[in-house]
Amino acid sequence: MNTKRILFTALISCLAFSTTLLGQETQKINEVLEQKRVYNKENPTGIGYRIQLYNGNEIRAYKIKNEFQVEFKLKATLLYESPEWKVRVGNYKTRLEADRALLEISKKFSSAVVLETEIEL
Repeated sequence: MNTKRILFTALISCLAFSTTLLGQETQKINEVLEQKRVYNKENPTGIGYRIQLYNGNEIRAYKIKNEFQVEFKLKATLLYESPEWKVRVGNYKTRLEADRALLEISKKFSSAVVLETEIEL
């Protein structure tokens, strides 16, 4: 009988210890989630659309970027993804918005295409 009592007490002690550890892990997980929420509020991004005007060499990419900014009075972004330079514009939340903008942009930049990508919200 004493052995059963000792085993039962040991089992209860282990469960209490496990519950304490689980509570601490849950608290740490909640802290990390809160940090992520704060970061997301300060740096809002999501999946959306941009229009790519050009994909190729650096000199031509700078020229296209400048032409676009003069013509449309909007910001264009230049980025390098080895081995090519890309010129992209816009932060469109829906494909419809991007397609509407593409109708105007493609009059001047006929090779422009809509791409799904991460955008600033």
